[in-house]
Amino acid sequence: MKNLSAPDLKKFTNYEYKFDLKGDTSAAAIVRFVAPKSRVLDIGAGSGSITRQLVKMKNCDVVAVENNPLAVKKLLQFCNKVHALDLNDENWAEEVVQRQRKLGLPTTFDYVIAGDVLEHLYDPWTTAKNMASLINDTGKVIILVPHAGHSTVVAAFYDSNVDWQESGILDKTHIRFFGLRNIDVLHAHADLAITRVHEVIRRPEITEFADKWQTLPEQVRQVLAARECANIYQLVTEAGKSAFVKEPIVVSASANNVSANLPGAGFWRRLFGGS
Repeated sequence: MKNLSAPDLKKFTNYEYKFDLKGDTSAAAIVRFVAPKSRVLDIGAGSGSITRQLVKMKNCDVVAVENNPLAVKKLLQFCNKVHALDLNDENWAEEVVQRQRKLGLPTTFDYVIAGDVLEHLYDPWTTAKNMASLINDTGKVIILVPHAGHSTVVAAFYDSNVDWQESGILDKTHIRFFGLRNIDVLHAHADLAITRVHEVIRRPEITEFADKWQTLPEQVRQVLAARECANIYQLVTEAGKSAFVKEPIVVSASANNVSANLPGAGFWRRLFGGS
């Protein structure tokens, strides 16, 4: 079979990037969610694209968790402390507490952030619980994940060709996928309740899969686009401890709001348990 190749997992992807703080990107939303002068733990911080802005623009005291040696060196340029830990080790949170305590530093935080991290981990559910254990009573957990229900992802499975990329919604190193209900379960499992949501909306025509999308039959594109969540590319959620949240947000609630006039609406209502 010609012109076919597997993704090169040995090739490191540099996730360092710039972004407009006033834009609708997920990174900008994370920065906006964080209050100025907060104590922040950024896990899987990478080279610090978000961390840098929290320090520079929000005057936050940021501690990072990162396992890549090259990224750690960059983080140390502006981070208060960097803990080189593997997030796939379920004891990483306990290690953070022990190291912070030895240094005479706080062991809980106003915010614990995981931006584009959980989809790379074997057990994101335990990671979310660990994150919750590190916030104070009024603290917040901020999570950014790609949305597996985006039309381009569904189309890839329809076409029987998951086209892995160097980065983006089908990053070659993603091993977990989150639909809206999965995001709700992730938070509930960690005894967290969602308080704010930012949806990054991208029509298939303006994503990295625009050309591939146009090759699908028009009827298929209509059915996929009919879903309420079809254009949600990424979600950023802010959540607090369930005991302290009076009116939690359920992100999957929109799955039941598909208009009856849209192509395929009946199918999707039945799929989500409606009549």
